[in-house]
Amino acid sequence: MEGGNPVSSKQALEFVSRDALFNVIPLPPAEAALDDSGYSLHGTGADAITCSLRTPDGIIGEVTRLSPTVVWVMPQGPVDTSEARTMSVYLSGRGVTLGPFFGAFIRADAETANAPVGLQLVGVTLEQGRQLLSLLADALKHGVAEPAASALPVQDTIDEAERIRSILVAICASGNKGVLRRMGRTVRMVLERFNTETEQLEWRSEEPVAEWGEAPYDIDVIGYNSAYRMKAESGSTDGNLLSTPLPEQLFRIRHRWHRRVPAPAGASVRFHHPLWRELGEISRELVDVSFSGMCVRCRPEDLVFPGLLPPLLELHTDDGQTLNLRGEIRYVSSVRADGTVLCGLGVLPYTSDEARWVRFVSQAASPNTRTSENLEDGLWDLFTRSGFFSLAGKSAAEFEEVRLAFRSMAKRAAEIPQLFCQAVRTSERGPEATLSMMKPYQHTWMVHQLAKQPGKAPAGVTAPGQVMRDLYVRAFEHPQSDPDFQWVVSYVEPLSPWIARSHIRYAERQMEAGSSQAFTRRVHMFDVLTQELTGRTFEGITIGTATPNEITMLADSIARTRPGCYVEALDFARESFDLSPMQARWKEFGLEREREVIIARRHGVPIAAAVLELGQQGTNLFCLLDMSRLFPLTEDGPSAYVALVDAARRWYAARRRTSFHFLCEEDEAVQAVQEAGIHGGCEPYLWIISAKLVPDYLEYISELTIGRRNAPNTRQG
Repeated sequence: MEGGNPVSSKQALEFVSRDALFNVIPLPPAEAALDDSGYSLHGTGADAITCSLRTPDGIIGEVTRLSPTVVWVMPQGPVDTSEARTMSVYLSGRGVTLGPFFGAFIRADAETANAPVGLQLVGVTLEQGRQLLSLLADALKHGVAEPAASALPVQDTIDEAERIRSILVAICASGNKGVLRRMGRTVRMVLERFNTETEQLEWRSEEPVAEWGEAPYDIDVIGYNSAYRMKAESGSTDGNLLSTPLPEQLFRIRHRWHRRVPAPAGASVRFHHPLWRELGEISRELVDVSFSGMCVRCRPEDLVFPGLLPPLLELHTDDGQTLNLRGEIRYVSSVRADGTVLCGLGVLPYTSDEARWVRFVSQAASPNTRTSENLEDGLWDLFTRSGFFSLAGKSAAEFEEVRLAFRSMAKRAAEIPQLFCQAVRTSERGPEATLSMMKPYQHTWMVHQLAKQPGKAPAGVTAPGQVMRDLYVRAFEHPQSDPDFQWVVSYVEPLSPWIARSHIRYAERQMEAGSSQAFTRRVHMFDVLTQELTGRTFEGITIGTATPNEITMLADSIARTRPGCYVEALDFARESFDLSPMQARWKEFGLEREREVIIARRHGVPIAAAVLELGQQGTNLFCLLDMSRLFPLTEDGPSAYVALVDAARRWYAARRRTSFHFLCEEDEAVQAVQEAGIHGGCEPYLWIISAKLVPDYLEYISELTIGRRNAPNTRQG
């Protein structure tokens, strides 16, 4: 399956109060830290750490992974792991012997010769913890230990000349930092500009580059959320300046799924150590934050280590909020010059604080944007001025009947970030631009309702394209807080060069490269009035709700005729066809969401199906969730389309809808549908990309917007 969000799926107990939490501290060792926690060890000889059982002389082998909760050993001979009782454990290395600790065998593979042996440590005292972590810190300092949880970055190669130029020009405009490497030495640099006359990249370093000798150089430079590595085969130097040609290849290293940003001033994190409660409450400065992680400035005496699982982290903000999180420590740095250590954590909010956590991170990541509450009137004016209401040949007057529902949803959207995000870029003159996201399907978010003020950028916006860049980053990063996020879908009309470049061209380029993670095609979207029944009778055709077997038949037909991303993104896989998880989720917040399948049968044989969907009014001004699709089940299927459209009219009318959309994806079906009295509509592109592409897509948006002289007048349904 394509798509996917690598947010941790670890389950944890939800505590109803702070007191209830503290009543279970200290946690049992297996729950306080992962059994694969700590540090991987690769020292040899004098740098190795050995493990002994029962006595300091009873060496069983060298330690390969170590933390205050678990020891993994590569045995030097047979080890009897059938012993179930707790026994004495000693650790020796770098001139010291620690112990006795107490531990028992875990997950031993008795059938494989010389397989690693695991020991779960229990009852480790505070002093023993200090000694053990001091031993590990020494091993880390000497380069024979590394955090066991550290992950290798993902790499890919970019060799398109125009794409390389676009990426590096965008980095020039952003002023991002880089590092030059040669012969084991490093120096920090900034890519200052791309000289179009000489076709050279111009770098400024912290020290004279000429002293480094002649090229080649390896250079790493930071983009939006990636690090790019390039080989500078030649270059000229002038003091602190280095000029290099554009490289033939860039190697991209993806650091994080979620972009981390500096934490707001005054934010701190408080927690109790889950192993040693006697350390008391620990309060430390929050350094940076993302939807799934944070960095905290700790001290060596806090005795934190990779794999530790604090069950409650209290995040205190400068404005007096307290957010409750649970976390896993993924990384602990060496001691820095100021005596502190940087502690990286993967975190998830407790259910009660989920909405506030998303708002906190979103605002920190995109401080120039906000959500839609208290901006309802300004947004309506923005849609009017931008020409949004003229899409699909409509007028502003036609939207008055949904204005009240829109106002209500604009206010509620900020309260339900699990389902909605209406991002707004504001200035002193009010809303400058807006872009919305909502979650209509189990693994999919829909991007919609893009509008921007026409004319010049407001005062204070000096960087070209900044308004659009800020807006897209806020909107597209929002669903990354959803662990079920796998796809983005949209219906875009290419009425401006921006939409053609930023959406359609991006997906087409992915498809041209053979990627199954993107899809786009032009479709026909018709408006259907519920009261305009054809009045026709249909001999031999009956319409009824689909049976389970007929839904299976329909799902199989869609899977044969549509790409996989279409099937998954729109919940047309058999196991998700009824949309019940999303119906329940929307209902939880008092919102409408429904799907029903009706079947046209000729003499009892199913020949065509209509999939009817409905969503809460006000979520989209064009009511995009009130959408129906027709699918043939036999060659004779299109002959039943008019009957199905009339049945759909009755279905939507029963749910107090005066109109709905019919989406026609096959050109040959258009004529059959028009016989049902449907005449108006538009021809947008259905646009789907994988969640895996979102970081790359935002890099692409950054490239498009940086360096543009005028922001476009853009609109999107």
